Amino acid sequence: MQTQRELFLKHVAQTSEAPLKLEIDKAEGVYLFTTDGKRLFDLISGVSVSNIGHSHPRAIDAVCKQASQYMHLMVYGEYIQYPQVRLAQRISEMLPKTLQSVYFVNSGSEAVEGALKLAKRYTGKHEMVAFKNAYHGSTHGALSVMGDEEPKRSFRPLLPAVKHIEINKSEDLNLITNNTACVIIEPIQGEGGIISASSNYLKKLRNRCDEVGALLIFDEIQSGMGRTGHNFAFEKLGVVPDVLLLAKAFGGGMPLGAFISSNQIMECLTNNPPLGHITTFGGHPVSCAAALASIDVVSEEKVIDSVKKKEELFTSLLKEHPKVKGIRSSGLFMAIELGSFDNVQKTIKLGTERGFVTDWFLFCNTAIRIAPPLTITESEIEEVCSIILEVLDEI
Repeated sequence: MQTQRELFLKHVAQTSEAPLKLEIDKAEGVYLFTTDGKRLFDLISGVSVSNIGHSHPRAIDAVCKQASQYMHLMVYGEYIQYPQVRLAQRISEMLPKTLQSVYFVNSGSEAVEGALKLAKRYTGKHEMVAFKNAYHGSTHGALSVMGDEEPKRSFRPLLPAVKHIEINKSEDLNLITNNTACVIIEPIQGEGGIISASSNYLKKLRNRCDEVGALLIFDEIQSGMGRTGHNFAFEKLGVVPDVLLLAKAFGGGMPLGAFISSNQIMECLTNNPPLGHITTFGGHPVSCAAALASIDVVSEEKVIDSVKKKEELFTSLLKEHPKVKGIRSSGLFMAIELGSFDNVQKTIKLGTERGFVTDWFLFCNTAIRIAPPLTITESEIEEVCSIILEVLDEI
């Protein structure tokens, strides 16, 4: 009889030649439990998804309750469904008045695709500007604005008229012209290794977009929903986008994404042509119910209030180790620089053996990722950091 591992490799399409192949039996809080009984600290959170921890009872209750009431009813946008309406209202209450119209999709890549279409339709222009070392997803449009050539080379031709500029390099802003429909930026580059745009730079970017009539799109798919110690990273940076992209933690562990703009901008998708953007499962009621539960948990349990302190604790416990060359962070969105891919690989391998799961960044393979559930406690941070330090001693 074939094992689950053998069936996985035989029938589940793979994304690389070396998947982690961890066989997980259950997950709870900040822990993953393997089928052979090993407990692992999850320092990835499914890539910034499980902000309230795994198997949170309020999220599970919301999913079960909604599933028993109704699941899929109709393609998105046709029926009035309470979970969608309530979630759209709730997220709008957390955002500035210029971000009040929510278009629900299934994932981050789809949020990017919708936003790019929205910008082209609203402005009547086709040029797009993105950033080097940015990650926005792997569908064709999202891949087109990705800021690294290696993942794109085999899939060209992609969308035309895309320029890439460097984050925090003000002279590059001149490449944003009257032909530019949009500029898409991660206020904090995730896969680039936690590289933050400066507040001053973003203000210049905002002004340049206003000058030429381009929409400014903030991809907060990883940095949103409390990850940085704010609901959204743009709040602490002092610049409001024309379009905001959410996914990952937005769904409370369920598949959900959104692109959010003003009613005026979003209205253009309703005509010329009608159904300018459509999705069957976008805003699935069960996903929206989980999202609402997650927002309630974060709000009522004041989860965000302790993120900065937890960031500082991780930093203080790890920064003095000789293998740590530097730490870049924004809340519990952290890159621990180890100086080489070899050190990173050894840390990941030994970490899995000793009790924690981490990862590198797609465009920064010299640092490990620290992005645990925001609900991690100080005692859990101390415990996992002691294991990390033991591993660093050995690599």
